[in-house]
Amino acid sequence: MAIPGTGEQDRTDRVLTVPNLLSVLRLAGVPLFLWLLLGPQADGWAIVVLAVGGATDWADGKLARLLNQYSRVGELLDPAVDRLYILAALLALGARGVVPWWAVAVLIGRDLVLGVCVVVLRRYGYGPFPVTYLGKAATFLLLYAFPLLLLGQADNAWGHVALPLGTAFAVWGVALYLWSGLLYLGRFVLAMRAGPVVAGAGAARGTPR
Repeated sequence: MAIPGTGEQDRTDRVLTVPNLLSVLRLAGVPLFLWLLLGPQADGWAIVVLAVGGATDWADGKLARLLNQYSRVGELLDPAVDRLYILAALLALGARGVVPWWAVAVLIGRDLVLGVCVVVLRRYGYGPFPVTYLGKAATFLLLYAFPLLLLGQADNAWGHVALPLGTAFAVWGVALYLWSGLLYLGRFVLAMRAGPVVAGAGAARGTPR
């Protein structure tokens, strides 16, 4: 994890930190989450794994601030694990017919385009896109939408309540996810116009504000 104003040296040298260990634990839950959805279709246990992942996501940010254990690894790993959970959920829900494939393609396409942009930014000497509140809000909505959509498949009172809630979370989540992607693309365009970072010229490394 990283915050503005933290020294580059402080963030880069730390790998074995408590927040990073929690992020690795979340990462290990991704294949388990996907298998539970597609194999035995144990939706209840899949929701438990997703809830544990959400709790550790909150905990690693808190611990990073409390213990002052920010790192470049955590800064990259934390949003990457969020995207892997979203990818796993999208593929599983698409395969089960819960989410339309066009929506799966749009969201995955958004991440693929931004992934290419990050590679280009690195060649120009910039760091990855900084995490924005809008992007975090979109991820939050989607990670809440998926378990609600799963619960909504049940033909009972809980399902009748969960399905419209999950649909609402999904619609807002998709909209904000795409909007945040456009904002990231705007930063990418600004970086391309500014040109490569010149070492020793006093320019701070990182994507343009």
